[in-house]
Amino acid sequence: MSTRWEPDVPLAPRTAWRVGGPARRLCTVRSREEFLAALGELGPDEPLLVLGLGSNLLVRDGGFAGAVIVTQGLRAFAREGTRIRAEAGLPCPTLARRLVRWGLAGGEFLAGIPGTVGGALRMNAGCFGSETWERVEAVETVDRAGALRRRWATEVATGYRTAAVDDGEYFLAAEFVFHPGTTAEVRARLEAFLDRRRESQPLTEPNAGSVFLNPPGTHAGRLIEEAGLKGFAVGGARVSERHANFIVTRPGARARDVEELIRHVQETVFARRGVRLVTEVRIVGEEGNRAGA
Repeated sequence: MSTRWEPDVPLAPRTAWRVGGPARRLCTVRSREEFLAALGELGPDEPLLVLGLGSNLLVRDGGFAGAVIVTQGLRAFAREGTRIRAEAGLPCPTLARRLVRWGLAGGEFLAGIPGTVGGALRMNAGCFGSETWERVEAVETVDRAGALRRRWATEVATGYRTAAVDDGEYFLAAEFVFHPGTTAEVRARLEAFLDRRRESQPLTEPNAGSVFLNPPGTHAGRLIEEAGLKGFAVGGARVSERHANFIVTRPGARARDVEELIRHVQETVFARRGVRLVTEVRIVGEEGNRAGA
């Protein structure tokens, strides 16, 4: 099986911030077999980026000088009682909505994660007091050489926005365990979560989710707001007035605007509070006009 690679593909439309340069080449896989085939077609030293919905990611303006595999085609899911198997490209909100229909509780928080199952596994994404790996029983992974592996959740050390899986190991699917509820109860909790999200987050503007990890004992957004940075802008990027741990972009923004704003926020908060904010978003790619140029 071979895959269809497209050269020089713009990545900005594929990221939540809508900024960034092109990928040297890109393919979208629709099955495990296509994913394995794409891995087999990589050059030995070719950089690789596995991309879901493009949240929690900043691609620099020079783009990504390597291969990008888009997993959005890996969307299959199946139910066996309270156990759900979901492929890595399935959007988390889609899974949350299906759990409502099945009357399965414990996954309502997934509606507030603007990414795929694979991305949520990679960073142990969470919100509203819950985290992804709390519901994981096992995962299926593949490494760059194409070796498949099934890991029990107990084999993977997890923590706040971390899961101890090698950078060269990619998620194909996960097996989750939820618990029985009623459709009405689960729907009510999910809608309550979404109401809180609409009230507190800038959902009508391009954003990549929370930018910084919360330092121990406090919240990044609180520190940024106390530093007087709500509404502060660099070019087309701005600290959200609704939630200070979100950066939003407007048309014409560049990735360098976002990155410079991130640095300014870090420097200002450290100068005023002595706290070094660590980014939650992943920054990849090359500075400049075009990757490899």
